[in-house]
Amino acid sequence: MSLMLTKNRDLNRDYKYLFGPVPSRRLGMSLGVDLVPKKVCSLNCVYCEVGQTTKLTTQRLEYIPAEKIKIELEGYFLTGVKPDYITFSGYGEPTLNTALGEVIHFIKQIQPDIPVAVLTNGTLLSSSRVRQELYEADLVLPSLDAATQEIFEKINLPASDLKIEEYIQGLVDFKREFSGIVWLEVFILPGYNDSIEELAGLKKAIERINPDRVQLNTLDRPGILQHIKAATYEELNLIMDFWQLPHMEIISKAPERKNMAAYRTDVESAILGTIARRPCTIDDLARILGTHVNEINKYLDILENEGKIISTRRERGLFYQVKEHD
Repeated sequence: MSLMLTKNRDLNRDYKYLFGPVPSRRLGMSLGVDLVPKKVCSLNCVYCEVGQTTKLTTQRLEYIPAEKIKIELEGYFLTGVKPDYITFSGYGEPTLNTALGEVIHFIKQIQPDIPVAVLTNGTLLSSSRVRQELYEADLVLPSLDAATQEIFEKINLPASDLKIEEYIQGLVDFKREFSGIVWLEVFILPGYNDSIEELAGLKKAIERINPDRVQLNTLDRPGILQHIKAATYEELNLIMDFWQLPHMEIISKAPERKNMAAYRTDVESAILGTIARRPCTIDDLARILGTHVNEINKYLDILENEGKIISTRRERGLFYQVKEHD
């Protein structure tokens, strides 16, 4: 059964912990699973497009009970829709939820043919228990933006008990133990982690980790701080030339609608209709439209890429409005 034939029956369901499927630049059509409330995370990255961390912590709890997530997954699977990936991501850091391994195991038991991906900042991989909970995943996508404690604290604003060397060692240990695929994302911010010294340190760390792929990324739209800016494509290419590492790539821009299997014009129309009346933040749109912030985020990527909307920073955050054309 195709995604298009089932979208009205499936995507209009009132899920609380699932979102999508949404178009992912790296994972195709991805069904998101959210394991933590907004915005529980071990980092408060200056570039985060979802907003400020509201609970900065490394404490692992069953923030959302496994049984609640399983019930929604069972309901989704009854539709017969099979996304390209089931992806653990969402409002915060998924490895903070102690139910992570149980939910991954549940998915693999009842839908073994759908690959499971986990988007994680990687900070908790120093824990052998966390690493073990990820073993049944097919693809893990951790991040690493710094090689020194100084830059780690400057760009990622971590919980106070996190140390960069333990963080890197956790990534090294996980890659050595994990039988699946690891794609390491490095987010480049000019003026933060693009000095020769920091880039050299990152190269050494990446060589130790030995990921299957290294993905360079930068801002698509403004993050938490107003002054930060995106690296240019040319700057990212210079970093690739400097590192000379195997299996490197620059993460591509938002996909065009014609290349997406399940682009929902009703979501686009709802976003445009809402911000035509008054500018809104991502959180405003998610609340008004009853749609997960990560799903809204994907559509904003595409609408900005097509030149249909613009963003303006105000006291309460980043506001989106329809772009006026001459």
